[in-house]
Amino acid sequence: MTEPVKASGPAPVVRAENLARYYGVRQGFLRGSRTLKALDGVNFSLMPGRTLAVVGESGCGKSTLARLVTMIEPPTRGRLWIDEQEVGDATRQQLRRSVQIVFQDPFGSLNPRKQVSSILTEPLEINTEQGRAERREAAREMLDRVGLRPEHIDRYPHMFSGGQRQRIAIARALMLRPRVVVADEPVSALDVSIQAQVLNLLMELQEEFNLSYLFISHGLSVVEHISDEVMVMYLGKTVEQGEKRRIFDRPRHPYTQALLASTPFVDPARRANRIVLKGELPSPLDPPSGCVFHGRCAHADETCRNVMPELRDTGDGHLVACHAVEEGRI
Repeated sequence: MTEPVKASGPAPVVRAENLARYYGVRQGFLRGSRTLKALDGVNFSLMPGRTLAVVGESGCGKSTLARLVTMIEPPTRGRLWIDEQEVGDATRQQLRRSVQIVFQDPFGSLNPRKQVSSILTEPLEINTEQGRAERREAAREMLDRVGLRPEHIDRYPHMFSGGQRQRIAIARALMLRPRVVVADEPVSALDVSIQAQVLNLLMELQEEFNLSYLFISHGLSVVEHISDEVMVMYLGKTVEQGEKRRIFDRPRHPYTQALLASTPFVDPARRANRIVLKGELPSPLDPPSGCVFHGRCAHADETCRNVMPELRDTGDGHLVACHAVEEGRI
């Protein structure tokens, strides 16, 4: 397999090139099937110790991207590198230890029939040569690190609160000391009072273990708290990408502007004018021609309706896919 071109400085721990995932959807008896493009040509790099947040409405492809990066599913096309090794049939099993995932639902992601000790030691039992006592001690240490009492290691998941269960899920993800953690809406199912505690824990663990996070979320206030870079997705495509402060201080794409305008902020100075998107989110089974956002965009013209915009650098790595921005109309 071809290796990515090496550049000066640290190499990305994850790199995706034109990554796509399509699904065949049956239309019914004698009607054949159609192609659903859940993810359609995404490019990004994730550097060591950094957090890339992926945001967008439900159905934009965020969770599909998470499944590809964690190697739960293979891409339909495109290429993916983990630790400078291209992911393929020969390397998939080898690289899975480097990438772990924290799921959204702490109630459904933990086996209710297993004690916490079994949940945490299972990755070590499968992937290492450690003995039972060594695995159990490692699990106790990780429980303590995520803020839980080690003596509770023999309890069952139903004996913990939602926030505590998510801490257990985080501990499980870190048992193999991965390089990358994919966090798929890790705090959206938690009480608001608990969300900040879990986010702060994730940031502490990132600094301690030099973790890279791919953080999937639709909550921009959460993203602003934890991310270094932001990638905004719409209908399987990236529409804007760049450093967090550039995205939040000067969003360029109309869709990003609408997302930020719908986000509640306590500071009155940060409350943007409300932008109401017209129309419904198009079906990924029948995406519009040209720019996928043109049917809901106030700035769309004939070019937008017929020509797909390319993701272009507007300065200092701020990428935007928008004809109106490129032509200076907004």
